[in-house]
Amino acid sequence: MKTINEMKCTFPSLSVNEAYARTAVTAFAAQLDLTIEEIADIRTAVSEAVTNAIVHGYRGTVGTIELCVKLLEGNEVYIRIKDSGCGIPDVAQAMEPLYTTAAAEERAGLGFAVMESFMDKLSVKSKVGRGTTVVMRKRLGVTVPV
Repeated sequence: MKTINEMKCTFPSLSVNEAYARTAVTAFAAQLDLTIEEIADIRTAVSEAVTNAIVHGYRGTVGTIELCVKLLEGNEVYIRIKDSGCGIPDVAQAMEPLYTTAAAEERAGLGFAVMESFMDKLSVKSKVGRGTTVVMRKRLGVTVPV
């Protein structure tokens, strides 16, 4: 699918930057004339992905998070969030609802489930010791019958 516009940025894996990431993504995607519901969906999914990178990917250390947003033909937004942290040994297990590696920190283990519920497509690739890449896509302006 052809890219109409694209934005890339990097930032440190500090918890204060989670708000920056979700705001930057929705501000950029606003070119597609988003509904309030679409803005909320994207903000929530980005927030979960960035929080996962900060909390689980870097585990108390500071690293870099790469963010790429593409606006695609067909009114679709593509979002990639990449870290170079510890990686996920078993992605399928990590994507199971309630699974968490930070139980002592009272984490619910719902990050991937939340991302999946708010986006049309979710892909997670990871290598232990090399990091994790989360790719999400959402088609905008699609009305779902009730």
